Amino acid sequence: MKREKIKNITYISLSVAILTVISQISFYVGPVPITLQVLAVSLIGYFLGAKRGIISILAYILLGLVGVPVFSGFMGGIYVLFGYTGGFILGFLPLAFMCGMGKKKITCLALGQVGLLICHLCGAIQYMLLAKINLPKSLLVSSLPFLIKDIVLVFMAYLFAQLLKTKISQS
Repeated sequence: MKREKIKNITYISLSVAILTVISQISFYVGPVPITLQVLAVSLIGYFLGAKRGIISILAYILLGLVGVPVFSGFMGGIYVLFGYTGGFILGFLPLAFMCGMGKKKITCLALGQVGLLICHLCGAIQYMLLAKINLPKSLLVSSLPFLIKDIVLVFMAYLFAQLLKTKISQS
């Protein structure tokens, strides 16, 4: 039991650290940065499962909320979470959860894509409210330019998670 708790804490802590590092790999081409965060969040969900995945993402969000610069661009604070891109950060919760729900390959991949769509919708809705534009325009500006990249990243995360699980089970 104690060994399992230590393993869980280690995996969750490493997941938060990996997401934090990957969040810093970003560049802006408009109002929303291009990042690899979807890759990290999906990997966390696929590798850790829904419960530990949600805990990891919650820890990441809470660290950022209190001002630790874990978000993209070495930013942190409540203003980021409730800013133009904060909806995407909050959307990481359903993304990780959905990625962690599946058991079979096709189910995992399908749920991951559903989680991605929910994540993008959360981001677009928050962007719409803050930018005072309609949802179609918000989707066009904040979501659609990144959707194909993110669909590919979710598939890549699934493959990486399977590889990690195989390597860890062999050790």
